[in-house]
Amino acid sequence: MTNLERQMKTLQKHLKTLKTEADRATGQARRRMRRLERRTRVEVERMMRRAEPRVREAVAQAALLSRSFRVGVRAGAAAYRAGRAPKR
Repeated sequence: MTNLERQMKTLQKHLKTLKTEADRATGQARRRMRRLERRTRVEVERMMRRAEPRVREAVAQAALLSRSFRVGVRAGAAAYRAGRAPKR
């Protein structure tokens, strides 16, 4: 996940730069801004497409871990109950 965070931070820095440039843009510079915005939008969409499968996989792994943890706790509790002396 640190790789995704680094990508997001880089993207935020890039967007911040774009905003400052867009504030100064007029006339011909406006056309350049549109081109930059389009490129940035494509970059963001591409990054989201690349990141989505990794995020889905991480969520699936977390669900699997929590499920196996619960099963282990239940099995341990059952073994503990089975191993002690019966109630009088």
